[in-house]
Amino acid sequence: MSGLTRRSALGATAAMAAGLALPGSARAADFAGRTIEFIIPFAEGGGSDVWARFLAPFIARHLPGRPTVIVRNVPGGGSITGANEYAARARPDGLSLFGPSASTHLPFLLGDPRVRYDYARWTPVLVSPTGGVVYVSARTGVRNGSEIARLRDQELVFASQTATGFDVVPILALHLLGLKVRYVFGMRGRGEARLAVERGEASIDHQTTPAYRASVVPMVNAGTAVPLFSYGVLGADGQIVRDPTFPDLPHFGEVYRALHGRDPEGPAFAAYTACATAAFAGQKPAVLPRDTPPDIIAAWHRTIAAVVADPDLKARGEEVLGDYAQAVGADAERLYRVATTISPEARAWVRDYLTANFNVRF
Repeated sequence: MSGLTRRSALGATAAMAAGLALPGSARAADFAGRTIEFIIPFAEGGGSDVWARFLAPFIARHLPGRPTVIVRNVPGGGSITGANEYAARARPDGLSLFGPSASTHLPFLLGDPRVRYDYARWTPVLVSPTGGVVYVSARTGVRNGSEIARLRDQELVFASQTATGFDVVPILALHLLGLKVRYVFGMRGRGEARLAVERGEASIDHQTTPAYRASVVPMVNAGTAVPLFSYGVLGADGQIVRDPTFPDLPHFGEVYRALHGRDPEGPAFAAYTACATAAFAGQKPAVLPRDTPPDIIAAWHRTIAAVVADPDLKARGEEVLGDYAQAVGADAERLYRVATTISPEARAWVRDYLTANFNVRF
């Protein structure tokens, strides 16, 4: 064997050995014959579970090698259990994708002591926004959102799950608007809270876009509920703009200006903006460990771009994804960073506010 041939053979052998030492998917980012786990930190049947199960077959279709993609539910602690597990155990091999949501973001932003995960250690390949609407019972006497000032003279009742979870967004919004609200905690879900409005036990509520369209719009059409405002969405310049699903509804900033004659500002508004972005504009990211090899992350980026562009997904996705543009690539990274970041001043303000008004201890 010549020296050149011998060196070539040794090089090939070394390359093969190196390849065998890597995780299976890292070899040319080919997932053939592998199983991908899409880990969701909520029970089956919830919004995140439906989202993941809708996306899973499209991911399987477009990932190199067409692997099997399964959804694994790890509920507990309002999603903190599953997030902590993923942070501790996920390998950087591209074989496990994690789907946190607003209930995962907000404890992280607020500094919940149970949190053992760090969003800076994950990299997003997709961010799915959603929207939300605040509405009141028609029993309040308000006929449309332009009459919101009439609510200042009433004590409104809001049925809530907890002050530190998803409902922190309307709590902060209604505080900034200067409305008098009595909160009744202990609801098991937003559906139960909506029923409280229907029964006359509560007078104000909020729902995400899918739930609002499915369950509140019929109330609006029947004349028993009145929409006040949407939370809006992040525009390309990072400013809040009207929700494309509800273009005729003012967003929170517009309602604030109508009531106070000026734009919202200050630490309270910064806290609201951070929480609202986490809960809605950046609600559902799909992430990988940040130390995943670049070729695997690149394969996932290409895959998710193909998934979002898939004609079948576009034809079937409105019910699950709404009318919102799915963020991929650099857009996903930008939205993810905004949705998982809060300034120290805003965090301190909201923690102090929740402690003073709801006896929350951090």
